[in-house]
Amino acid sequence: MTKLKSEEIRNMSPPELLDELESLRLDLIRERALSSAGGAPENPGLIGELRRSIARIKTIRKERGL
Repeated sequence: MTKLKSEEIRNMSPPELLDELESLRLDLIRERALSSAGGAPENPGLIGELRRSIARIKTIRKERGL
């Protein structure tokens, strides 16, 4: 999982945005499940990074009117 920058997201087509959004949501669910099960995450900041990436995609979709 790499950090998505706004510039990269803006260059994506609408279907790519939906695919990436779904993928990020699944990653977030998996990381939250690992964390709630008591496991130590490999990257403690990953949950926040995933949330921010999801927010960026949703913001850009809203700007485009999708």
